[in-house]
Amino acid sequence: MSKKLDPKDVELFLLDNIDFFESRESLVGELKFKHSSSSASSLLERQIMKLRDEQKDLMDLLSSFIKTASLNEDLFNKSKDLTLSILGSSTKEEVISKVQDDFMKNFSVDNCILEFLENTKMDEVESKTGMSFHKGAIFCGSYSNEKMELLFGDSKVESMAIAVIAGGKDLALLKLGSYERTRYLGDEDTTFIEYIRDILDKKFSSFDV
Repeated sequence: MSKKLDPKDVELFLLDNIDFFESRESLVGELKFKHSSSSASSLLERQIMKLRDEQKDLMDLLSSFIKTASLNEDLFNKSKDLTLSILGSSTKEEVISKVQDDFMKNFSVDNCILEFLENTKMDEVESKTGMSFHKGAIFCGSYSNEKMELLFGDSKVESMAIAVIAGGKDLALLKLGSYERTRYLGDEDTTFIEYIRDILDKKFSSFDV
């Protein structure tokens, strides 16, 4: 009489020979697996669920990469067009007009103001806002309603990015306002504003040569 196999021994054998069923497909077809809606799912069900989860995670990651790449390409193209538009302008007034129009149309900015302020006017704005608008300064984030109203004349602006630009004897402020409170909070916004600020610095300086 043959000795009855211990299920534990079979389990250990299969663990040591995980490729056992690869050459025994007919045997796999005869095996029975438990299919249940209860929490005690079969090994096969758990493996299928795991593979599905892994596939979903990979697809989500791939979609994220594609979306990020698309957004980066879109931002690059828009930034290039804005830069060429600035460099191709022949007067300060033309630069101001093109920058304001471009930000409103292509960068989803709710309010854009590029303006030169004489020293007395700049001192007044600094006094009322408590902000120091020195050359090269950048401000990003959400500020009080009073400051937003003073800077934009628009009570719906809830977050802003402001860059101080050198423009000859006077300084200019590039003010971007959003009706979304969390719009201008990330470092990526600061990097982009710095880039545009430097382009405008160079362009405005060329008018004084």
